[in-house]
Amino acid sequence: MVEIKTDAALDAMREAGRVVARALAAAREAAAVGVSLLDLDEAARAVLAQAGARSPFLGYQPSFAPTPFPAVICTSVNDALVHGIPTGYRLRDGDLVSVDCGAELDGWTGDAAISFIVGAARPGDRELIDATRRALDAGIAAAVTGNRVGDISHAIGAVARAARCGMPADFGGHGIGRRMHEDPHVPNRGRPGRGYPLRRGVALAIEPMLMAGGHDAYRTGPDGWTLSTVDGSRAAHIEHTVAVTEDGPRILTLP
Repeated sequence: MVEIKTDAALDAMREAGRVVARALAAAREAAAVGVSLLDLDEAARAVLAQAGARSPFLGYQPSFAPTPFPAVICTSVNDALVHGIPTGYRLRDGDLVSVDCGAELDGWTGDAAISFIVGAARPGDRELIDATRRALDAGIAAAVTGNRVGDISHAIGAVARAARCGMPADFGGHGIGRRMHEDPHVPNRGRPGRGYPLRRGVALAIEPMLMAGGHDAYRTGPDGWTLSTVDGSRAAHIEHTVAVTEDGPRILTLP
């Protein structure tokens, strides 16, 4: 069931989204050659604590996961696509890092992700991140009244296909509000005019995940969480929480 949010609820989600944006900025600022992924998690934890926010990631255990998630951010490096667990791995020059973060504040949730390069970029990495960002922008632009979820999915998929990037078929965006994951599911590819109808008050986490190798196949790592490309190609993940309004899409996780 999709909960339609009131204007007051969206304003509350915006405050949670500001916390997410600050946590992502802190993790990004902390990222440097020699810094561990656990250090990035600590930077994000400090922001959440200062804001009085709870992490919807910490302790989360969906049906596919063998253990509860142990951190407040996901850190996916190089060929890791999503759900990477922060470890003692120390960042190296040229690493492509995706950081996903959520925050629950006063009963409402925000969720967003960024991708960036540590040090000097390897060939194709900036283009991959740019394609992922353009896919997100296209998906957000389609989040308007009168459209359907399939229009968002189609817009994202069209950018990914034009960039010759792969996408995982089973993972995508989702509804969001009182909980991090709500209905409806928002696939990263689909047919226009299909799916749940978009109207004022629908809140969605839109999150393209692109794989540079062009293949859609991925594998689950030994930790039971981390998804990585099968061919070893680089991956990027960028996300915003977005509300459908009468005035167009409202991005709730901007700084």
